[in-house]
Amino acid sequence: MGLDMYAGARVAGETETEEFAYWRKHNALHAFMDDLFREKGGGDDFNCVDLVLSTRDIDRLETAINGRTLKPTSGFFFGDTNYTDEDWEYHKKGDLAFIEKAREAHTKGLEVVYHAWY
Repeated sequence: MGLDMYAGARVAGETETEEFAYWRKHNALHAFMDDLFREKGGGDDFNCVDLVLSTRDIDRLETAINGRTLKPTSGFFFGDTNYTDEDWEYHKKGDLAFIEKAREAHTKGLEVVYHAWY
């Protein structure tokens, strides 16, 4: 058990999502998504809830990744909050690959969705 995070694309209004990204215990990315969820009017429980990401959300995320301003957060199943330089570089590679795929999905008119289970 732990923080498992997924992202994918789907036709707007549908529930079937084609996954194209997966992270395990990347709590800094999850904290960004949790803040975004609440910003968009989400409730208290973000576990197992789909978050639709706009192109603006993706742009903001890319800025945070490149600026290294994602903030690690703690949680019972969230893993270590002490990110080393190697951790940041490892995550950055996968995060930017996600950004690229998310942009491709948006150009095809698809929704980009983030979902976490913990």
